[in-house]
Amino acid sequence: MDIDEILAEVSGEGLARETRDLQELTRAWVTERSAPELLPWPSELMERIEVVEEQVGNIDPKTNFRLIIIQTELERFKFLVRSYLRTRIAKIDKHAQYLLTNPVMSARLSSSELQYASSHQALLEGHYRASFLSQFPTSLQRLDDTAGGISMIQQPDVDKAVFVRALRDVEEPIIVEGTDIDFEMRRGDVYVVRWSAVRDLVLNGDAELI
Repeated sequence: MDIDEILAEVSGEGLARETRDLQELTRAWVTERSAPELLPWPSELMERIEVVEEQVGNIDPKTNFRLIIIQTELERFKFLVRSYLRTRIAKIDKHAQYLLTNPVMSARLSSSELQYASSHQALLEGHYRASFLSQFPTSLQRLDDTAGGISMIQQPDVDKAVFVRALRDVEEPIIVEGTDIDFEMRRGDVYVVRWSAVRDLVLNGDAELI
């Protein structure tokens, strides 16, 4: 996509797609901030935003008034992206070892996030070993020990309560594990419920966090 194509999309169908992208980014931002665990990286959405930013970033808006409109919209996107990334980085800092040792969670990281998580964990382990772990017996130096059935790896609290809204009717009843609670969700319904009970609905796009 070149700059002429971007300018052509400022009207009509292009505006509709831009609105959809903004809505999708806003929803990803709200959901990431509300969910206790890291969610999948929206690679296609981020690629579209990067393409427009690269094409428009080095062009003087005085040469074309429509560029001012595009750049104004880009600033809205940039604000959301920065906040979105800060939220994800905070989760990576807190649960780096869990994310790196769990294949399902590792797949949710972007390539840059995976590199950051690996570097973060390596620095943390090096600091711990230099500070105090080296003074312990070898059998007690592991940071991923599961002796006694208790894991040392800190995991997200998937039973944290979240506000969720159904985007469409959910055919199967929602069951909250460990309780006798089950309920049905219809489009527009809002509930406060454990994240673990509605995680799959949110990831599949049947519901959203608010």
